[in-house]
Parts: sequence; C-alpha cells; structure tokens
Amino acid sequence: MERASIGPLFLAAVDGDAAAWKGLVEGLSPLVWSVVRSYRLSDADGLEVYQTAWFRLAQSLRQIREPDKVGSWLASTARHECLKVLKTERALSLSDSPQVLDLLSHEPTPEESVIAAEDAARDRDRLRQVWQSFQQLGENCQRLLRLLITSPPPSYEEVSSALGLAVGSIGPIRQRCLRRLRALLNDRGIR
Repeated sequence: MERASIGPLFLAAVDGDAAAWKGLVEGLSPLVWSVVRSYRLSDADGLEVYQTAWFRLAQSLRQIREPDKVGSWLASTARHECLKVLKTERALSLSDSPQVLDLLSHEPTPEESVIAAEDAARDRDRLRQVWQSFQQLGENCQRLLRLLITSPPPSYEEVSSALGLAVGSIGPIRQRCLRRLRALLNDRGIR
C-alpha cells in the first residue's frame, strides 16, 4: 500500500466508511503480519496479537493525530503486544519448571531494555511525585505518617507518647492526613 494513500483512507475509515476500513486492513495486514512473524509466536498467539493490534487501532481511531503514519502505529502496537505475549510465556514457563531457569537466562532484547527503562523512569517519576506531595503535608501529618509506617509499626500508645497526641485522636488524624495526601496525588494525576 502506498504511504500517500494511507492517510485519506484512514480518515475515511474514521468517518465510518466500511470500504475504507476494509482497504486499510487489506493494505496494512502484511505489515502487521510481518511484525508478528518476526517474533516467532505460535499460530494462536500470532493471530491473537494480529487481532489485538487492529482492535487497539479501532479503539484509538479518534486519538491518532498523524493518519499517514497509521502503519507505523500498527507496527509499534503489534511489537508491544508480541513482547507482552513473550513476557507472559516466559513467566509461565519459569514458574512451571524450575529446570528451565538456566535455559531462559539471556540478555534482554533491545525492545525489552527500552520497555524496562521506560517502566523504571515512570516508577521513579511517580515516587518523586509521591514524596513531593508528602512534603506538602503539614509537619504534624508528616511526623505521624512517618511514625506509622515504621517496621514494626508502633502501638498507638507509643505514637501517643512520641507525638503528644491522645490515643483516640490518632486514627482520625491519620485518616485526615491520608485524605489530604490522596487529594494532592490526585491533583498530580496519580491514582
């Protein structure tokens, strides 16, 4: 399929043109299949990935901003789905038979390394935002929550004597502090 015809065909499919959707599927299916086959999945897993890639496109029709790059979007989606299948298979095979551990201990692929790096960066950013939100709490909330998360957790009597609070007020204050922290996190888009 010529790249120049992908954009208009995609836009027509977004507008509900069934013939355009069919043309898009016929034109870009070889691309999706080539990505799927490159991962050497079983026939069933390959078909599942192929269908999932098209399903994700159907879900995202109105969110795609560059219609002429729909082929790249589909190929990238198919790659991600293949990696998910491989990761699941590896987890299953590792948990099913301990002898396989030595056979499967290999260096990660470049795609797996990129995904792992993105996940780690996302986790670091989330942790940084949690601590920034925590630091926005008042001093009393910070002291109380820090004390309550120690291991092993102290009794309310110990918290009472350390912070000078009545035992009966610790629970309600803790709830207010956690509600405030949750609101700060929600403001940052963290759930």
